[in-house]
Amino acid sequence: MRVLVVGAGAIGGYFGGRLVQAGRDVTFLVRPRRAEQIRKNGFAVRVSGKQADELAVRAIVSEQIEAPYDLVLVSCKAYDLVSAMDGFAPAVGPETAILPLLNGLRHLDLLSERFGASRLLGGQCVISATLDERGHAVLLGPTATLTFGELNGASSKRTEAIATTMQDAGFAVRASNVVLLEMWEKWVLLATLAGMTCLMRGAVGDIVAAGAAGLMEALLDECRDIAASQNQMIRPEVLERTRTLLTQPNSTVMASMLRDLERGTVPEADHILGDLLDRQSESAVTSPSLLRIAYLNLKTYEARRAREGTPSAGA
Repeated sequence: MRVLVVGAGAIGGYFGGRLVQAGRDVTFLVRPRRAEQIRKNGFAVRVSGKQADELAVRAIVSEQIEAPYDLVLVSCKAYDLVSAMDGFAPAVGPETAILPLLNGLRHLDLLSERFGASRLLGGQCVISATLDERGHAVLLGPTATLTFGELNGASSKRTEAIATTMQDAGFAVRASNVVLLEMWEKWVLLATLAGMTCLMRGAVGDIVAAGAAGLMEALLDECRDIAASQNQMIRPEVLERTRTLLTQPNSTVMASMLRDLERGTVPEADHILGDLLDRQSESAVTSPSLLRIAYLNLKTYEARRAREGTPSAGA
């Protein structure tokens, strides 16, 4: 199976790099500046605190795509998706499967409109990773998991082929018959975590120590109710696990979106919080809406960033 990984950031770089290590046929589609960085510094994937050998990777730009790929693994930021679709369009043929690992759900509509719903799979990942000073992918947490499946819940030959390709590649992989629900469950978790840690400017443990765990739980309930209004009922065991994670004393867990704010870079506010608000039915509206307050907090940050002339992502 020929795999094109769109983006060689922390997520795409890690999963794609592990596939390269396992001997799979993988090519990275990157921007010219990233291609030059890889040419200059090489590329590796490693666990934090450990060394790793450099990998021989193929990193190309859009103009170098010569034929369709069997699988396009999309790992760019949500706000870069439109330009990314233009870039990988030549790689999409009649039999190409597109597997996005973006947060939220808005990307499903955009990819379906551009390439057709039949090519699209659902997917999500659980990973804490970053790029080091050389642009190498570093796993920060203990494990990385990639889940994918047909959006209609059916099994298929292509999901079986993808699962086979990704087996024994250094990360956990699972084909799911409820991938859309699992994407909603992750979205509810992420929107709650991002909304509250950005609003409070602290990790989960800091929020608990301040006596604000109740606010975290209130935001979680609000996001869960929005999912329910879209006929996506978060499973009780998942909700309980999420609630425990988000109210754990002394926890250093925080959303990557908070790190975006602290670095002065672009957050995925519209894609994670804003789109969830847009899907809110009248029956799910709470007053006051913590989700709206958290979203407006991020939009205020973006407005200040624009006023002060901070360069945009990728500039």
